[in-house]
Amino acid sequence: MTTIGTILVASLAEGFVLRLAPHTQELVHVGGFVCIRERTYKHFCLVTDLRLGSTLPAALDTITTITNPIVCDLLKKRFLYTQAQLKPMLTLTAGGDFYQAKSIPPHASCAHIASEQDLAAIFGSEADPSNSYFAIGTPLVGSTPICINLQSLSERSSGVFGKTGTGKTFITRLLLAGCINQKKAVTIIFDMHNEYGHAARSEDGAKTTVPGLKTLFPSRVATFSLDPQSTRKRGSSPDVTITLPLESVRIEDIMLLQQELNLHPTACEAAYLLAAQYKNRWLCELFAAKDRLVELAAKTGAHPESLAALYRKLKAIERLPFFTTDTQNTGSEKTVIDQMINYIDNGISIVIEFGRYTSTICYLLIANIITRRLHSAYHAKVEEYLGNVARVAEPHQLIIVIEEAHKFLNTANARQTIFGIIAREMRKYYISLLVVDQRPSSIDSEILSQIGTKIIAQLSDEKDIAAALTGAPHANDLKNILSTLDSRGQTLIIGHAIPMPIVINTRRYDSKFFATLQKQKNTPAVDAHSDDITKLLYGN
Repeated sequence: MTTIGTILVASLAEGFVLRLAPHTQELVHVGGFVCIRERTYKHFCLVTDLRLGSTLPAALDTITTITNPIVCDLLKKRFLYTQAQLKPMLTLTAGGDFYQAKSIPPHASCAHIASEQDLAAIFGSEADPSNSYFAIGTPLVGSTPICINLQSLSERSSGVFGKTGTGKTFITRLLLAGCINQKKAVTIIFDMHNEYGHAARSEDGAKTTVPGLKTLFPSRVATFSLDPQSTRKRGSSPDVTITLPLESVRIEDIMLLQQELNLHPTACEAAYLLAAQYKNRWLCELFAAKDRLVELAAKTGAHPESLAALYRKLKAIERLPFFTTDTQNTGSEKTVIDQMINYIDNGISIVIEFGRYTSTICYLLIANIITRRLHSAYHAKVEEYLGNVARVAEPHQLIIVIEEAHKFLNTANARQTIFGIIAREMRKYYISLLVVDQRPSSIDSEILSQIGTKIIAQLSDEKDIAAALTGAPHANDLKNILSTLDSRGQTLIIGHAIPMPIVINTRRYDSKFFATLQKQKNTPAVDAHSDDITKLLYGN
């Protein structure tokens, strides 16, 4: 194994200083992974900085004037050197156990680029009998797969962060494919831009498409659509068309939209007065009273102008075709939620497609309504299981995927939305979030501290970088590493699902990945018909 340098200085708090051997600089990168070997221990470190040094500063001036390349090279070897700053992360014992770094290597210890065996010992392997490990990428140097623990990932909320254009959707789709393939979680994806279910744009930006999760796993993924016409135009049919009664809209759903709808506080107060009078039918009564708003205001105690403003702001909801009155489709919300629970019980993930309805208002409203009802139903299911473990089947771990997460989890909304509740519950009720966002600084800091695993692509804003690293150990060192990431294809992974922070070249969501899935025993044949799902659930 090639030695890349020796340790000159070691401090557990301040890190190690590694003097690189000549001509090894190209093997060491900020964010890279280095192994320092002792007789009985191996220290695994993250490269946090690189710097040039000289034992004789005057030699620099001399070298620049010498034209003989042999003499110049000799002087460089004698007086110039490169140092790498290392942050100790883990210590691996001879018995194969590892723990957080608590000791330092002796002077002049040799450092190496971590071997395939070293990486497998720390990050696991897809060949592991637990079937929990999924290759998410490769280190900056070498092609050995770096694995993430999907079991740990699903147990706590996680996040994918990065500015626009860094490939967040591809990373998210990759993670979800691993969870579905290895049966570590069932997922519900609020697919705002129709990128997860069927065909989607390829990662290289070309005018080609790649298969979505429904295409890859036809018997393990179902599509629920708010816009079945749009789904059919893209060459497929939804398994379920979503319709919801207006009675399903609660006051807290509207409060989530306060900024988007530009609702004045007096209009919000009018909404609360309506709800106090008419309970769940408050919105139906508001829309029905379009010509008698003054009369309705007198009956509820609301100000007529405030009630009129509320009516104008919310009128767009009535025009959405997937909302129905209870007289047209009694119990439709219950039917949709029951169908979702039925699919989840059978281990089938759900992609909720929005079709043409991609406005932020529509996305926030639908995601909040469905998640609130699902959380309530799943809460009851978990309580039943915990009360009778011997007879009741254990619920599947459920991951809810939301994009534009800061709209749900900002400081103003996090405490009143169901997503904030789920993020704080940790793994208590078998539900976790996978939040995808380009502005983590807009997410409530308490929520960020509860996110167990973070996959961070390039971020430009200092506030976003600081927010993404909230709660992470060695945040200052990791901040320097984040600033060196390429604009696409590189991510920093930290948290619960991985033993130590590491920068990787992200695995590509391409034909090679699809071929690997087909070789694994857990993946169904891609030509399975989507109607098989309906037959599985309902027998017809």
